[in-house]
Amino acid sequence: MARKTTQHSDSEQIKDQAFSELQALIEESEKLLNDSAALVGEDAETLRAQLQLKLKQASRAVGTVRDKARPVVDATEHYIGGHPWQTVAISAGFGLVIGLLLGRRP
Repeated sequence: MARKTTQHSDSEQIKDQAFSELQALIEESEKLLNDSAALVGEDAETLRAQLQLKLKQASRAVGTVRDKARPVVDATEHYIGGHPWQTVAISAGFGLVIGLLLGRRP
């Protein structure tokens, strides 16, 4: 049970980090685009270079998050592969509960 809790907290950390890095990239990109409205010539080239740098950083960040998420994905695939009938039963149970909740008439 401790292993599942650790994997869950690791996946939450990875997700939070990915969202925060993506949000930072969006904010910086919006700022650069707003600043670029009136730029021409050398200023525009500088802005393009900054934008390329930010995109490279985002690409590296995505790669890092992918690498960190790989153990969690592998553990999930291993569990599902090793316990196919339990996985089917759990999925069917969730489907039944969701179906009952959605099928209720107010």
